[in-house]
Order: sequence, then structure tokens, then C-alpha cells
Amino acid sequence: MADHSNRQFTLAARPDGPAKLADFKLVRTRIPKISEGQVLFRNALFSIDPYQRNLMGNGSSEWPTIAIGDPMGGPTVAVVEKSRHPDFAAGDTIQTWSGWQDYAVSDGSDIRKLDEAVAPLSTALGPLGLTGFTAWYGMTKVHDFNPGGTLVVTGAAGAVGSTAAQLGKLRGLRVVGVAGGPAKTAYLKDVLGLDDAIDYKAADFEEQIKRALPDGIDAFYENVGGPMFPVLMEYFNPHAKMVICGTISDYSDTEMPRGINYLPRLITLIHYRFIAIMAFATPYVMDTFPEFLAEMTPLVTSGKIRYGEEFVDGFEKLPATLLMLFDGSHSGKKLIVKAE
Repeated sequence: MADHSNRQFTLAARPDGPAKLADFKLVRTRIPKISEGQVLFRNALFSIDPYQRNLMGNGSSEWPTIAIGDPMGGPTVAVVEKSRHPDFAAGDTIQTWSGWQDYAVSDGSDIRKLDEAVAPLSTALGPLGLTGFTAWYGMTKVHDFNPGGTLVVTGAAGAVGSTAAQLGKLRGLRVVGVAGGPAKTAYLKDVLGLDDAIDYKAADFEEQIKRALPDGIDAFYENVGGPMFPVLMEYFNPHAKMVICGTISDYSDTEMPRGINYLPRLITLIHYRFIAIMAFATPYVMDTFPEFLAEMTPLVTSGKIRYGEEFVDGFEKLPATLLMLFDGSHSGKKLIVKAE
């Protein structure tokens, strides 16, 4: 802390469409001081997630938008530097929600201690963090999925989708993942052990659907939205259940998409096939996080839930790394930026 400087990436402008580098500004402020009952920590790992585009505004979001000039939000892994809180000591490793800045202060209510002897610290940003919690809640609390049915997961090679798909397998479902490109579909089958995979970028996309879904869809975990859904929805079986976790393809949209209006057809399917569609948003269900950790920690540490990570070195690379989630240039693994 010799230079008494705190680097922050703040929101400089609300995106008009997809986020861009000019929407962020690197500033330096003084390291904050703490009062009684507070802790000062330094962030070491930063999670990069699609919903962070939502935080920037001018798009669809269940999260409150960040004010212009405030640090970009998101979960981190940090080390306590100073503490005037009885439950934390200097040197403790913690998970925080402090966003894109070197240092931050907390009263302890929004941080949790981590134990590297239990699980790698980075898992607190992945399968044992918000992404894992999102997958777990959608597969556990929204619907009761019947074992033996067919579950389709879109965005299945991503951090949330891959966990949701594996939970489906553990719950006795036949699982089909949808992802973009042969490398990702091979990963779904060969590494994660899904029953089948569909490449939505392939010229024979619809033929792949017919092959992979001979008995239709009983359960659906939606992460993507966009033009693939109208094709897949025709395969819904009577009494199918759908969870809407996210629609990453539409996060930057503020208007109705152009083209065919599929809503009347969807309403017809819901009506005559008795389809149950429900959505959820993690900010409103965090009270179940302890239950999530109790179930998921042994699954992750035993290897029953597999996860991928891609580390990027350098605090200054935070904005560009976020943009990678939307330009197709990353592998679908969880992206984590190291502070140094």
C-alpha cells in the first residue's frame, strides 16, 4: 500500500448496444480508511460474468444499474489488509461483491470467509459462487424435474450452463446441451458426459435437433434466448417445464427484435401442451445460498461437478475481458482476472 493508490474501473457511459472499452474509465483514488466494525481488503481475483453487462444500463436487467462514475460491480476474492471487525483478521481470504477496484471496505455483512483447504479459492467465483448458485437454484428450486425425462440446456458450455447440465445428469435426466462450435459440443459430451450436444452454429442445426431429441423436451434450462429458441420450442412435450435463467443474446437490446413474431405460436404451445415456464433472479433468493453450499461443495470437491477456468493476468485487462464474453473469442470457460 506504499503508493496510497486505489485503482478503479468506473462506468464512464451507458452502452448504446453492446458494451465497449470507452464505456469504462480507469481512475486512481486514495485507499479507504476503516472505522470500528469494518474491514479493509485488497482484491486478488475478479469474476467476469455476462450479467455485468446488465449492470451498465441500457439493457434488460434484474440487477440495479451502476451509477455513472461508480466502480464496475462484480464478485471478487480478496485478502483482508486491516480489520476492526471481531469476525475477521488481517490475512483472511474472503469472497466479496466489491467490483473492479484494488481496495474496498465492508462492515462484514456482504463477505464470507474462504478456506483453501476445502476448495480452490477460485471456485468461490465459479461453481461455489454466483454462477454455481444460479445453476443450482434454477435446477433445484424453480421446478421439480422428473428423472428419466430429457433436459435441454442452452449455453451449456458456459459457467452456468455446464453446471446446470451436470446437475441434470445427477438428478437422473437425459441431458442435451446446446453450444456453438464443434469444440464446445465435444467438450459437453467427452468431458462433462452429457448424453448429446447440438451445435447451433452448424449448417445442419435443425437436423441435429431432430437426432438429439427423438422423444422431445421435458425440461428446458434457458441461458441464451435469441433465434434458436423458436426452433427448439416446437419440441416441447406436454407438461414440459422451462426455467428462464438468462437471455445473453438479448442483454444489449432495448427494443423488440425485428423479424417474425413467434409469441403467438409460443402462447399456443403453452396452452395446448400445458407448458410451465418460470423465471428467477438470484438477487432475490440469496437466502438459500447456505443450502446451495451444503449440497454443492462436496459435489465440486469430489469431482462430480466439473468446471473450467480461464485466467487472465492484469487488472488493466478487466474491460477487454468482459467484452470477450460477447464477441465469441473465449472458450466458454469461467473467466477470472488476476489483479497482478
